[in-house]
Amino acid sequence: MTVTTFPAVTSAPPGSAVTDAFARLAEAYGGLRVVERAAGEPLPRGAGWVGADELAAGGPALDAFLAWDNAQVLRDYGTQARPDVIAGFGLHRYAWPACLLITLPWFLHRRVPRLPVPEVAFHRTLGRMSVRVAEFACLPDDAAAALPGARVVPDEAALRDEVRAAVAQHLGPLLQGFGPRMRRGRRALWGMVTDEVVESLWYIGSLLGEERRAMAELEALLPGSTAPYTGGAGFRTLTGPAGEELSTRDRAGCCFFYTIRPEDTCVTCPRTCDADRIARLAATAA
Repeated sequence: MTVTTFPAVTSAPPGSAVTDAFARLAEAYGGLRVVERAAGEPLPRGAGWVGADELAAGGPALDAFLAWDNAQVLRDYGTQARPDVIAGFGLHRYAWPACLLITLPWFLHRRVPRLPVPEVAFHRTLGRMSVRVAEFACLPDDAAAALPGARVVPDEAALRDEVRAAVAQHLGPLLQGFGPRMRRGRRALWGMVTDEVVESLWYIGSLLGEERRAMAELEALLPGSTAPYTGGAGFRTLTGPAGEELSTRDRAGCCFFYTIRPEDTCVTCPRTCDADRIARLAATAA
């Protein structure tokens, strides 16, 4: 069987409203590159690429995607993880970068692209996503309001609604594909999405030198009462050994990594006590 792929384009489609945001992402974080495609231009398939719609379908493409996670755990930790844990790892490794496709253009330029699952492809080993952006929301005073596909909303609150709706539109179908393998209910699945939205933008915001603004924006975006999202941004401040402020948050869900290494939890995991958080955060800061 012949596998068809498409060469990466080096420039964005004319009039793209999100190019600058994706360029900033590439400068700040070497683990992810976003390649834009013009309307009607095929997204890549094969040779490591998988479509978001293929993952959402929950069939052979998802089987192959999760086989990579299973092999990685066996190789790096020498143990066989439960199938539901592997599925959770796979969802995290897709959703973390996928959220940034929407949240970073909003954070940097107040533009919110809509990305239904047929418009995104992912190459996990290269750290690339390929996207087609046909529609985006923006504010009335944005110069991009005159571009094709622009949809003007009245204010910041309406734009936050657009962010939540765009993320739900993209990741909702992915939960349908991953969910049956993860043995978690709807609330827990949307708790994972909440965590991916918050922790991806929080991290990139810190790389851009705008961690505090990212935290404030995320608290406004996810105050804790915005269905289907479970919980809020959940930031809080701890005091370090020298009296310094250490930022943390409580995740809405758990990745179950402790089932592989019981002694090792994420610093934002609900299972990690504040004393351990302070020690680890202070050590990182030092």
